[in-house]
Amino acid sequence: MWKNMKRILLTLAVIEIFSIIHLVQPQNQDGFISLDCGMPIDESPYTDPDSGLVFTSDSVVIQTGESGRVEKAFDNIHIKPYLVMRYFPEGLRNCYTLNVTRNTTYHIGAMFLYGNYDGLNTYPNFDLYLGPNKWETIDLERYKNGTWVGMIHTPRSSSLEMCLVKTGTTFPLISTIEIRPFGNNTYGPRPGSLSTLRYFFNDTSSNIRYPHDIHDRIWSPYYHEYLEWRIINTTFSISSPGIYETPKLALATAATPLNDSLPLEIYWSTKPPTAAVYVYLHFAEIQALRANETREFDIYFNENSNYSAFSPPKLEQRTITFSTVQCPEGFCSLRLVRTKKSTLPPLINAIEAFSIIEFPFAETNPSDVSAIKNIKDTYRLSKISWQGDPCVPQDVFWEHLKCNYTEISSPPRITSLNLSSQGLTGIIVPSIQNLTQLQELDLSNNTLTGEVPKYLAKMKSLLVINLSKNKLSGSIPQALLDRQNDGLLLIYQENPELCRVNSCIVKEKKKFLVPVVASVASVVVIIVISLLIFVIRKKMVSADKQPTKSGTVEDSGDSYESEPSFLTKNRRFTHDEVTTMTNNFQRVLGEGGFGVVYHGLINGAEQIAVKVLSQSSAQGYKQFKAEVELLLRVHHINLVNLVGYCDEGEHLGLIYEYMPNGDLKQHLSGKWSGSVLSWKTRLIITVDAAQGLEYLHTGCKPAMVHRDVKSSNILLDEHFQAKLADFGLSRSFPTANETYVSTVVAGTPGYLDPEYYQTNWLSEKSDVYSFGIVLLEIITNRPIIQHAREKTHIVEWVGLMLQKGDIRSIIDPNLQQDYDSGSVWKALELAMSCVNPSSARRPNMSRVVNDLKDCLAYDTSRRGGSVDMDSKGSVDVSMNFGTEGIPKAR
Repeated sequence: MWKNMKRILLTLAVIEIFSIIHLVQPQNQDGFISLDCGMPIDESPYTDPDSGLVFTSDSVVIQTGESGRVEKAFDNIHIKPYLVMRYFPEGLRNCYTLNVTRNTTYHIGAMFLYGNYDGLNTYPNFDLYLGPNKWETIDLERYKNGTWVGMIHTPRSSSLEMCLVKTGTTFPLISTIEIRPFGNNTYGPRPGSLSTLRYFFNDTSSNIRYPHDIHDRIWSPYYHEYLEWRIINTTFSISSPGIYETPKLALATAATPLNDSLPLEIYWSTKPPTAAVYVYLHFAEIQALRANETREFDIYFNENSNYSAFSPPKLEQRTITFSTVQCPEGFCSLRLVRTKKSTLPPLINAIEAFSIIEFPFAETNPSDVSAIKNIKDTYRLSKISWQGDPCVPQDVFWEHLKCNYTEISSPPRITSLNLSSQGLTGIIVPSIQNLTQLQELDLSNNTLTGEVPKYLAKMKSLLVINLSKNKLSGSIPQALLDRQNDGLLLIYQENPELCRVNSCIVKEKKKFLVPVVASVASVVVIIVISLLIFVIRKKMVSADKQPTKSGTVEDSGDSYESEPSFLTKNRRFTHDEVTTMTNNFQRVLGEGGFGVVYHGLINGAEQIAVKVLSQSSAQGYKQFKAEVELLLRVHHINLVNLVGYCDEGEHLGLIYEYMPNGDLKQHLSGKWSGSVLSWKTRLIITVDAAQGLEYLHTGCKPAMVHRDVKSSNILLDEHFQAKLADFGLSRSFPTANETYVSTVVAGTPGYLDPEYYQTNWLSEKSDVYSFGIVLLEIITNRPIIQHAREKTHIVEWVGLMLQKGDIRSIIDPNLQQDYDSGSVWKALELAMSCVNPSSARRPNMSRVVNDLKDCLAYDTSRRGGSVDMDSKGSVDVSMNFGTEGIPKAR
């Protein structure tokens, strides 16, 4: 008996997981991450013909490693995603950083195949980490034909780091990374992450996975010729009323004992032996039973009687679970024993067995991580060790850092930062102050410029600051000098332009005496030059105001990049003025990626909104500058008006006109007032927003692309007039002849143009796609991405409903059919044309504006009213609308 069990376990350990059931029909892959590691970026993406899965190159999520290819002998054994790999000859730890949705449950899998890519025939051995915690040891000497590891995991942040750690002389490698989202309640609640083991019972050697399993879970056949059972099957469909969504193919076959009177026995081992397990047993009666036949059996798990007289329902899945149970010495057993009443032996269709993975180490404090990554990006530090979590695990933490560790379950804190002799340039970055537990800071022997920041004096934990051998200038803040009396060691020698407060005064006096020596002629020359500059500028202004061929005066906003940065100073405010405006930042209006938005007053009467840059903001100074430069130069009734800005050291802020009615997303969700926006109001808002976008595309020279069009960036004033906001990601086209620019992808998931995402080619049609998503939002009032529905992304879901002809399921039920059907159909057709996968087939914004006005005209004519809103509408009632007829009935 024990000999047979060992043979069973050995067989299970070497089951090949690489063969895949062929594609039978396309499925939605929204949210899937399928990375072919080591594949050149110019070959990405491609569709695997066996599974229908779309793989992309891993090059966009990792900057280290080299590409390799398995020997030709492996080509006939494995499919395309496993034929290349990425291996890591440099560094102890190399990490992938993957964008995920926090608090969403994922199945995370990775494939490792050596395939003698280097001709050395030396199989690697290394560790795989998820964040700061070890997940698995990858021993390819044991699994020479490759191995797969899988886990169910719920990330607590929006990024997931998978790291390969070198433990010996061989180089770590990886073939694929595959991440799949699914319902959070499917395998929960649970205390932690789960390692996966899934079997179905068949005499095949092929696995079941996507598209037969819509979540792409991998089911391996649990069968071998010496096992004492036989396989039965059915061609009938089996219903799955529960939440598990077990593949039909896995339920269509089952195992029963060879000897009908004997029990059905199944064994497996856990790793580590002390791990608690979750077990899911899937049953369905797949045989047609005669009137005198019954199938009834008792279920024993680890020799304990758990269920008595169980009968599987006919052609319907029934799942029995065991949770947080430990198996004796890591050896789990399942016995299904026929009852005396039963005429048929027991059966089982599929089994899922999970071991709870203990992840004891906490990640480094999130604010410390954000700050150190900002420092890394600002100074362009490309150190190979600066990957993964900065502080843990302790044996591979980032060089030049020291961390404080209290308990393994408490987030470590960064206490020392030594960037001496690292070639740093520019100012001392403000994000250093977010390392609130920092005790030692060494920035010596670089070429840093600018002043010593005042915030260093406020960092009470600092004990040592070394700023020597740089090019810092100005005076050292008195508060920082005073800290020396409290034991702070401040080193600042060999900064020629840097001085203590008293020595700076002496230097200023010496400078004051120099003009006495200058001649009167010098003064005259200065006056003459000033007059010449004044005359030249006056002529340039006059030339700028010359009529165009059409006889109109061009808006200065059309020359977006014709002036130096921040030339206009009359809208610049000091930090003290901003503090006064906001009553010391008392009232918070909201918070976004840039920072916190506060309510304020100018002159004690005019309401404003002040957006203050957070030191941990992912946007930063570049986006701040872009938004200021754009809004100082462009002016349109449907673009939010910039009142001014603050650019004072580490204090950055944008001051806007106040929009008292919030944003479109808040109103659609009902979070603003609970009232429902009428169809006419929604159309007027979209016309406003479209006109603002049209102005950016056609009214600006050079043309502008917003890059972050979404319902939360459409703000509403007291009359519900809509204005586009948030221009920090906007980009211009260098010449009038260019239809697109190549740029790093930026935008909001769900709204992001898939063509732009795949090619990095940005055009005005990228905004059109995002605006199409907004149109679908106002029509459906449904989430852009919703995993619970049949099609996850709103575009695919609307497309499916249109195929079914089910328009009433598409339209927001809160409208209670109070709309013109022709108006809605035209808006829906327009939205779907905007989200066409091919940018060339999308309309431009001028066409979008005209079509939306037609939609508004249809709705207004049905009501017999004029085109203005219930209060003060933002669409001119004298506009000439199109006369295109109502769409034909579908």
